[in-house]
Amino acid sequence: MTQAKQLVETIVKGIQEKKGSRITVVDLSKIDGAIANYFVICQGSSPTQVEAIAESVGEFALKELHEKPMNVIGLGAAQWVAMDFSDVIVHIFLPETREFYNLDGLWEDADSEQIPDLD
Repeated sequence: MTQAKQLVETIVKGIQEKKGSRITVVDLSKIDGAIANYFVICQGSSPTQVEAIAESVGEFALKELHEKPMNVIGLGAAQWVAMDFSDVIVHIFLPETREFYNLDGLWEDADSEQIPDLD
């Protein structure tokens, strides 16, 4: 398993730990000019949950793989938090912000996988 794929799996665990929902993993590795190999897109139901998910993702990546994001933006407003792990970029949205930017639709020519929500 590649290091990026391992990171994706760890990020998904971090999202699930805080009950993040509608997780989509977009494989951009075959797309020319893509800014990362993977996007992990998910949502939280409130700004507080969005921040908690971001914190959890950071903790899981550090604890399990000794990885830290190079950059994290959006924490103040917590409508859309982006975490840049170089090969993997995590997008954590509020539902209405996710619908508005429609990142899932932008990359429809890439392979994507929906991760079932944990109930």
